[in-house]
Amino acid sequence: MNTTVKKTVSSNLTMALLIALTAVFIFPILLVLLNSFKSRLYVSTVPFAWPKGDMFVGFENYINGITTSGFLMAFLRSAFVSVASVLLIIVCTSMTAWYIVRVKDKLTKVLYYAFVFSMIVPFQMVMYTMTFVVTSVYFDNVFGIILVYLGFGAGLAVFMFSGFVKSIPLEIEEAATIDGCTPLQTFFQIVFPMLKPTAITVAILNAMWVWNDYLLPYLILGSDHKTVPVAIQLAMQGAYGSTDYGGFMAMLVVSIIPIIAFYISSQKYIIKGVIAGAVKG
Repeated sequence: MNTTVKKTVSSNLTMALLIALTAVFIFPILLVLLNSFKSRLYVSTVPFAWPKGDMFVGFENYINGITTSGFLMAFLRSAFVSVASVLLIIVCTSMTAWYIVRVKDKLTKVLYYAFVFSMIVPFQMVMYTMTFVVTSVYFDNVFGIILVYLGFGAGLAVFMFSGFVKSIPLEIEEAATIDGCTPLQTFFQIVFPMLKPTAITVAILNAMWVWNDYLLPYLILGSDHKTVPVAIQLAMQGAYGSTDYGGFMAMLVVSIIPIIAFYISSQKYIIKGVIAGAVKG
């Protein structure tokens, strides 16, 4: 009986802790959503009040926020960079991981540890050199930054894909080769479909990173070809009292909707993919 009571108490405490943590994480998002419907004069004075009466302005903040500061073009630019970067990372790193695992020699071993080492190098350590090199080779544009993201995202992706590829029986690939498949056909028709859980996990992690990244686009693209984080930051630059906080809150809400929707639609694959990529093999 005592054991049952202890388990019940422990379960209730765990549930209470999880609910408290959920509230802590959700509260800032709800606060931003709440203030996105208020007049700019009330956002800073009564941020916790419910929008009603003179405070409530409907979707006016959303219209002003989207139409000003080039936010719409920044949103489309961020969407293109994020989708292209994630697709390139998944295709290139999965093929690299497959090659590293199947071709076991000194070169592939060095490559693997080089990718793993790149995971622990802070971005701030290489950002000035990276900016100089990127500018020198004319990668300081929307297409060039996609290749830069591929470089920075390759370490974790190759590590996760390599762990999963080790769990795939080699006999399956040998059977495909006997049936006449080329290496590319074997990878895309046999191996890559098996990598789906890890591929979706890599996609989620990199999509969240690329979409929310501020420093790299600011260093490479600047304010001429700004992405969503840069556009939001520039919207906050102005004289004291002149910032449209209502429009700013509306821009924040619009910017987090795509990544939340993508995360919710794919969350069931996250734990499965992380465990498969980091534990197996």
